[in-house]
Amino acid sequence: MTSESDVIAKPADWFQNGFHRFLHSYLRRNFHAIAFARETGLRSQFESMATPLPEQTQRSPLDDGSVPLIVYSNHASWWDPLLAHFINERLLAPRQFYAPIDAEALEQYKVFEKLGFFGVQSDSNRGAAQFLKTTAALFRRDHSALWVTPEGRFADVRDHEAELMPGLSHVCSKLDRGWVVPLAMEYVFWDDRLPLVLFRFGDVISIPTANDWDKQHWTDELTERLRFSQSRLAKLCIDRSSEPFENLLRGKRGASGMYDTARRLKSWMTGQSFQAGHGDQFQ
Repeated sequence: MTSESDVIAKPADWFQNGFHRFLHSYLRRNFHAIAFARETGLRSQFESMATPLPEQTQRSPLDDGSVPLIVYSNHASWWDPLLAHFINERLLAPRQFYAPIDAEALEQYKVFEKLGFFGVQSDSNRGAAQFLKTTAALFRRDHSALWVTPEGRFADVRDHEAELMPGLSHVCSKLDRGWVVPLAMEYVFWDDRLPLVLFRFGDVISIPTANDWDKQHWTDELTERLRFSQSRLAKLCIDRSSEPFENLLRGKRGASGMYDTARRLKSWMTGQSFQAGHGDQFQ
């Protein structure tokens, strides 16, 4: 009989911390910036839910590690799992990141098992049952965060007709308490050589207020909140202004190589300061 420890192992701190150091450097080399929309910042949403107690410091509900937390997002890119790990570490610590991944892919990249990923058989009843069993074990642990991409495939950010797979709504309908957070994410090019990662949290669902929802109601609500957040994020991307965003990571600037060397030399010869970037976003 499979024990809980066999179902999903908690990543070792030393290994995960080393991975995060590598990940920060890797993301800096590949993106101009990684930033989230301030208008629905996750912590600010939870702080607004807190009820101050007499003579006690207000404590965000997000810090209550005994309450399950689910973050679900659109699935636009190969980068999504790495960005999810980064966002979790920067904004949800000490919550431990966990996420399902195709079992065959996990066999090829076994190292992911040491980072909170667990295998799920796709397109099978057995896989669905294993997913439910694993998430149930996961939520018995404090400070857990489950990250899922319920579209189940890569989908263009403008494809809002993609149906969400039923596993997420089934998990939500089984919980008696918890938080469910939609996350819209886009990869966009603005003024610089490297792309930006921009994301926006949607309105948090509190499971105690949704205990009477059936699976279809959950599916409708999850879909509506994710698509609305995607539409709002798309508008911010089209506006091409960094003002509404808070930057989490400042990546590489400029074109690099001989071109930037020549620009530096020209700036030095003319007595002007060198600006590596080609615009003023996220400086």
